[in-house]
Amino acid sequence: MPRLVVDRRFHGPPGSANGGYFAGRVAQLAGTLTGAAVPFQVTLRKPPPLETPLRVAPAGEGRVEIRHGDQLVAEAEPAALDVTPVPPVTFAEAETAAKGYAGFTAHPFPGCFTCGPERTAGDGLRIFPGPLGDRPDTTACPWVPDPSLSEDGRTVLPEFVWAALDCPGGWTVDLGGRPMVLGRMTAQVDTLPTVGDQCVVLGRLLGQEGRKAFSVTTLYDGAGRELARARAVWIMVDPARITG
Repeated sequence: MPRLVVDRRFHGPPGSANGGYFAGRVAQLAGTLTGAAVPFQVTLRKPPPLETPLRVAPAGEGRVEIRHGDQLVAEAEPAALDVTPVPPVTFAEAETAAKGYAGFTAHPFPGCFTCGPERTAGDGLRIFPGPLGDRPDTTACPWVPDPSLSEDGRTVLPEFVWAALDCPGGWTVDLGGRPMVLGRMTAQVDTLPTVGDQCVVLGRLLGQEGRKAFSVTTLYDGAGRELARARAVWIMVDPARITG
């Protein structure tokens, strides 16, 4: 059976993998093992550990489980993804929105691979989703993928698209005052972005229920063409229990 190991570079909270990146890796493995060409829903059951071999095993009916010893870390299963894309904005509008990124002043995990302000260019994605003034339930941010996200120097790998689709949805709520982590994500990547393109990622809040928040995200290329979309469930947490 294949093993999944997450490099420390790709952490969200300091002690665990970035949720979107990890979900993207799991979805690709699930597609390979099951032969399914449909979107996968990835549910995170425990914080995915770093630098640790995780067992990947089919679990019947198209499902795949990720386990650390006897512990179920995550599971993936085929799922429909019927979401309305978040309407696009220009790269310049996304740059303006990013200036209001709440994570610059209060961030539960400032080293997050996707949205951590402590990450330098070429290390993290440096995706900083800020609110759109006329759409208070929506975030927008620019994203210019760097060469480290590609194997051929041109095409961005799918797991980084999942990572880019992750945090812009989470920041549609006040993550600084109410820390949350990704609990479930379903994504469809139609076209992979290219290195150096002026992409835009948008998130929209669908609603909140108790400790959970629900969001959708959409990725556009520099020409305003939709490349990928996702639906996510976020779960409120105590940061101390995640970071150890």
